[in-house]
Amino acid sequence: MKKTQTAPAAAEPENTQAAAEKALPTQVDVRISSIRPEGSVRAIASVNLNNCFAIRNVKVVESSKGLFVAMPSYKAGNEYKDICFPVTKEFREQLNNAVLDAYKQALTQSQSQNQQKAADTPPFEQALEQNSGMQTRGM
Repeated sequence: MKKTQTAPAAAEPENTQAAAEKALPTQVDVRISSIRPEGSVRAIASVNLNNCFAIRNVKVVESSKGLFVAMPSYKAGNEYKDICFPVTKEFREQLNNAVLDAYKQALTQSQSQNQQKAADTPPFEQALEQNSGMQTRGM
């Protein structure tokens, strides 16, 4: 004689929903590894989720609609398929915001470093004088 147990049909979706509501907040750490001033790919990023899961090769892409985040993907026929991706709308927004904020911060930092280098670099004539030991005079 076979024994079967059946759980109420509604119990499983409630448990899943309750678990989703009690889910821990996700900590998203982003590191911008390269900034590209030209082309549609503006930056490459690495993302760590809760210090447990790493995603590499996340791209910040410039399109006609503005910047967006492209997840790592592979080509299947004539289209690209994401290797990993956010499942919920809320986490997609959190991830996109974290990556774009990190990109903007890295871009600002890079620009301020370039301005500092320009301020520290002597004008062309002074550089020539310092390097050659000769003085130039205007005629």
